[in-house]
Amino acid sequence: MADPAISVTGVDRIFGKSRKQVVALKDVDLTVAAGEFVSLIGPSGCGKSTLLRLVADLDTPTTGDIRVFGKVARQARLDQDYGIAFQQAGLLPWRTVAGNIELPLKLHGADAAVRKNRVAELIELVGLTDFAKSHPDQLSGGMQQRVAIARALAESPKLLLMDEPFGALDEITRERMQNELVKICAETGAAVLFVTHSIPEAVFLSDRVVVMSPRPGRITGIVDVRADGLAGAHDRTERARDEEGFFHAVAEVRSLLHGTPETATAARGVDNR
Repeated sequence: MADPAISVTGVDRIFGKSRKQVVALKDVDLTVAAGEFVSLIGPSGCGKSTLLRLVADLDTPTTGDIRVFGKVARQARLDQDYGIAFQQAGLLPWRTVAGNIELPLKLHGADAAVRKNRVAELIELVGLTDFAKSHPDQLSGGMQQRVAIARALAESPKLLLMDEPFGALDEITRERMQNELVKICAETGAAVLFVTHSIPEAVFLSDRVVVMSPRPGRITGIVDVRADGLAGAHDRTERARDEEGFFHAVAEVRSLLHGTPETATAARGVDNR
C-alpha cells in the first residue's frame, strides 16, 4: 500500500519556556492521502500555518512525528518531494516570468535544455505563455500567484503546501485562481495541504476540510466534502458552487467552527484518514 502524502501523529508545538510558553498545537493527528486535497481552516492563531510549516520542515515539532511519503520531513525537503506557495508570491523582481519559474531547476543543477522545456510546459499550464518575458511588476496579483504556483511545480512534486495563496486577491480574481488551481491539480495529480480563512474556498477546493480550534490548535472535526455529493476535488468544476451539496458542506464547516448544534452532523467526517 502506498505511503500517504502526509502523516502527522501526536504532534505538539510549544513556543517559549516556563510561564511564557505558548502552546500552538496540541495532540494533532492527520493523514493526507496521495493525490488528496485537504484544507486547514480555523480562527487566526489556531496553528494552521504552524502545522504547514512543520510539514515543510521550516519548523520542528516539540513532540510527535511527521512523515511525508513515508520519509521524515527533513528528508522529504532535501528530496524536493513538495512545492510551497505562500500568500505573497515572492517573485524576484529582476527575473522574468520564465526566469522565476526556472529558478528551482537552476539551483538544483538541471541542464539548460531540461529547464527550457519544463518552463515552457509550466507557463502553458498556468496560462501565461504571452507573458514569459514579462517581469513581476508588469503582472496583476493573480498572474503573479500563477507564476508562484508554476515555480512550486517546477520539480514535479507529488505534494503542494499552500499557505493562503489567494488571501490578498480580490474576490473575482480569487475565484478565478481557485478554478485554475483545480485544473492544475487535475493535470498534475498532486496532493495539496491548503491553509485558508475562507469557508467557501475550502469547500470548493477540497476533498476534506479540517477544522481547527482556537489555540492550542486541535482538530475539532473533518468534513468530507465528497459525502455531500460533490465530485472529487481534482474533478470539480466551477458549477460546484451552485450545487446543493456545496451549500450543505459550507454549513457543516461553519457549524464546526462556531460549535453550533449541527456540529454533530459535521463530525461524521472526524476520522482523519
